[in-house]
Amino acid sequence: MNERLTGIPETLLIPLWARAVETEKPHPIVRDDKAVEMVCRIDYDFSRFEKSLLSQVGVSIRTMLLDEAVRAFCERNPEAIVINLGAGLDTRYERLALQDIQWYELDLIESIELRRCFFTEDEQYRFIGGSFLDTSWMRKIEDEKRPVLCIAEGLFMYFTEAEMKSFIVSFADRFPGAEMLFEMLAPFLVGRGKHHETVKKIDSVVDFKWGLKNSREMTSWHPGIEFIQEWNYFDYHKDRWRLFGVIARLPFFRPRLANRIVHLRFRDQT
Repeated sequence: MNERLTGIPETLLIPLWARAVETEKPHPIVRDDKAVEMVCRIDYDFSRFEKSLLSQVGVSIRTMLLDEAVRAFCERNPEAIVINLGAGLDTRYERLALQDIQWYELDLIESIELRRCFFTEDEQYRFIGGSFLDTSWMRKIEDEKRPVLCIAEGLFMYFTEAEMKSFIVSFADRFPGAEMLFEMLAPFLVGRGKHHETVKKIDSVVDFKWGLKNSREMTSWHPGIEFIQEWNYFDYHKDRWRLFGVIARLPFFRPRLANRIVHLRFRDQT
């Protein structure tokens, strides 16, 4: 299969590769047999990422943390709606096999077209083509006052703080009571996409534009934003990070080098 992706959509191939590689390890952090299948079918030189150890481990831990958090939310809210922003070729809906969950995959049209080659929509599993910043997609979510969870994995770092603030405020207004899980980029990496071990190897030129040292700063953006918790990647599977992980966990470097999953809630202001 030969699908040409350019710009930010090309980055979706990085986590796909990382999950496929992890699946074939003796004791994988996550298993994703669908990712292995897709890597075999897509005509792309995935070998360019072969020596990207830190990215591969980071994506695996990111996937594990989000899987656990999404599952926990859905167990607390068995009739929830999940919105996956920048879905790419994510396989979480299939992997978690959650019952009675309404799931939306949202991404740019070219990414959704590629997704349709591997996944099929039905009443509970729907695709939306478009930019998450064009908030008109929010009107397509039939929430009917059901609990809402939004996921954004490997996405927000490609946009400016002004863009992110505008989006988060719109989301908080549209979905009071909802929760959000997203990846926060290490602030050290902002503006350094050309040096990143995997992003620098794709054909497109993209850069990292946003990452906060203190995620709690976002609570000043909207009166309804509540910081719940966050998970630092370097705290998990420490043996896989080698020396870099030891350095990254030191107090001075920790807030600067840490990619993490952030959990927010949007309180109802009515």
